[in-house]
Amino acid sequence: MSSETLPSIGEMMAASVPMARTLNLEFAETTAERAVVRMPDQSDFHNHVGGPHAGAMFTLAESASGAIVMAAFGDQLGRAVPLAVRAEIGYKKLAMGPVTATAELGRPVSEVVAELDAGERPEFPVNIAITREDGAVTGEMSIVWTLRPNK
Repeated sequence: MSSETLPSIGEMMAASVPMARTLNLEFAETTAERAVVRMPDQSDFHNHVGGPHAGAMFTLAESASGAIVMAAFGDQLGRAVPLAVRAEIGYKKLAMGPVTATAELGRPVSEVVAELDAGERPEFPVNIAITREDGAVTGEMSIVWTLRPNK
C-alpha cells in the first residue's frame, strides 16, 4: 500500500477512538513535532456558562497528545504500546466557541526510542495548549506517556 492510500493519523484516531468521533474532533495537523486538533462549538457539550465543558476540553487535549504520540512513535507499535501515565490540566480563561489544542513532545523522539532499545520503559511528557479562536490560551495540559514494551 502506498503512503498516498494510507489513512492519516487523524482518520485513524477518529475511527478508533469513540470520544474523538463523539466530540467531532478535527485533526488539522499531526506530525512528530506537533499535533493540532480542533473542537467545533457544540451546544450539546456546553457547561453552565455556555462554553465547552471541562471534560470535553480534557478530551480534546488528550486526543491531541495521542495524535502526536502516534505520529512520533507509531513505528514502535510492534514492540511497545503507548499509554498515558498521568495528566494535569489547568483552566486559565473562559473558553467560548470553537477551541483548538496544540500538542508538543517534551523530549526528543530519539531519546525515548534509545531508552526503549535499552530495555527500559521510557516516560515522556506531552504539553498541550488549548486556545480560543482569538488566540487566548484557555487551558494548559501536561500528559506523561510511556511506551510499555510488549511481553
